[in-house]
Amino acid sequence: GSIMKLLLASAVAFLVASPAHAQLATPNPAGVTFGHLHLNVTDIEVHKKLWVEHFGGVVVQKGPLTTVRLPGTLIVLTKRVPSGDQEGSVLDHLGFKVPNLKEFLEGWRAAGYEVMREFTGVEEAPNAYLMAPDQVKIELQEETTLPVKAAAYHIHFFTSEYAELMDWYSDLFLLEPRARGLLRYTADAPGMNLSFSNSRTGRVATRGRSLDHIGFEVDDLEAFVKMLEARGIIFDVPYREVPSIELKIAFFTDPSGVYIELTEGFDKY
Repeated sequence: GSIMKLLLASAVAFLVASPAHAQLATPNPAGVTFGHLHLNVTDIEVHKKLWVEHFGGVVVQKGPLTTVRLPGTLIVLTKRVPSGDQEGSVLDHLGFKVPNLKEFLEGWRAAGYEVMREFTGVEEAPNAYLMAPDQVKIELQEETTLPVKAAAYHIHFFTSEYAELMDWYSDLFLLEPRARGLLRYTADAPGMNLSFSNSRTGRVATRGRSLDHIGFEVDDLEAFVKMLEARGIIFDVPYREVPSIELKIAFFTDPSGVYIELTEGFDKY
């Protein structure tokens, strides 16, 4: 109802009013907040320009790591030709909110980029799908009261095991399940909604594709990794500290093939 709207508005206002060095949302009781989206791109400069000009991002360079800071998340860019598009993987697209969809699409088209289609979204707002360079698929949803140029909103998983996958994420990261408009299977991490839908076609793992992995920022990463290991999670990259980029990191893979990075330190970017 209207109380929820007020709470959401104040949450967005708080997010935007936070100091520049702490752009990520406040962690939940598990010490987890959404951290980043990691893209493999053929040309880093093209993507830097795109995320700054169209989404209002701020480029943050830490040693060899190129990132773009947006309200609620970081986009991390690696120069690597993607092994395949994003749509064919379990993580179908990234979702952002914008205050004026028509204006955004005009600027996007003027820059020579593709708009796949415009439609009414699951929350009955004007929506559009974009295809960015390197086959990065982005959904936009209009929210006229949004006080920023663009804000991260959701990531969308497509798999036949969608209900089980939602439970797995909710359980592991203490996410809050909720219906998002017509979508029944979604759960909120601080800073990002995770949405889950059925896929009638086989989907592949994300690693190597244009969206390589997603990232969660954790307060005490070393302890969190130990807790996950005790629960049977096998890490692809065990806990380690990487001083050159001022991060502590660890990687593992979800049951559907989505590659996940856990970090400690992105909240200082």
